[in-house]
Amino acid sequence: MAEWLIEEGIGETRALLVEGEQVLAARLMWPGDLAAGTRTTGKLSAKLKGTRRGVALLGNGTEALVDHLPPHITEGQSLDLVITRAPIAERGRLKRAQARFAASDAPSPVSGWPEGRVVRRFPAGLWEEVWHGASSANLEFPGGEILVSVTPAMTVIDIDGIGSPREVALAAVPAIAQALAWFDLGGNIGIDFPTLLTKEDRRAVDTALDAALADWPHERTAMNGFGFVQLVARLEGPSLLHRFATARLGMAARMALRRAELAVDTGTGRVLQLTVHPALTAKLKQPWLEELARRTGREVRIATDPGLAIEAANAQLLDA
Repeated sequence: MAEWLIEEGIGETRALLVEGEQVLAARLMWPGDLAAGTRTTGKLSAKLKGTRRGVALLGNGTEALVDHLPPHITEGQSLDLVITRAPIAERGRLKRAQARFAASDAPSPVSGWPEGRVVRRFPAGLWEEVWHGASSANLEFPGGEILVSVTPAMTVIDIDGIGSPREVALAAVPAIAQALAWFDLGGNIGIDFPTLLTKEDRRAVDTALDAALADWPHERTAMNGFGFVQLVARLEGPSLLHRFATARLGMAARMALRRAELAVDTGTGRVLQLTVHPALTAKLKQPWLEELARRTGREVRIATDPGLAIEAANAQLLDA
């Protein structure tokens, strides 16, 4: 039976949908995120003429695009809002949050964050597998791999493998379905399959894709003659790939803290030494380090090693 497990980390909350020892899906939330379903307030700063849309200034100083505005609402009024899509950082810009007007007596919205069982630790290796897949933005399948790239226009999945185009395309389908769920992808997604010359081959891949994505709400096009398929799914916030694309140091710093917590589970010693690439030191906020000390009951020391990869922090327990 699949179950959402929630791990409340330092600087982030993680969620994995787990069945047995297999990860089916993953989610990630950072403190202060305006997650889909969040109730908030804002002041209407602009109303688009002839529409029910506008721009609202939220209490945290950011802006949101607002829909479903009542006709009587005017600029300068305070609004009760429900976030429908969190803001998404992209290269060079921040895509505003999206929200809709909600009457103050309206029923509480359904949160986009999954309900699950809070655990002290995920089963060993599961979060690491998802994290490293998102960090490298690729997943392997027998005879090949998919590479997933986020752009301002859409997320693009490229396929590379050994074998006939039909064999490679069909073998890639399970990895595509896995990437969509593991990386929490949504919005416009393009899949660039190898070019399949016959309608029969294209139909076979379409059928396989239908079956693999049967439980994932979306719309899609049939494969065109160049092997391209477009998916459209609800987008509620930044995917794991967006996080890595725009905040790789922040992702690596949070993973370093998680490794430090794990080190205490497997050893003894009075001092917890966390060794990181120098670029991470500015991202290791003092409140996070204090929380790490509180959770582990150890003195925390930070060491740097320029020879380490940004993603390869390590932790060890020392006697003094």
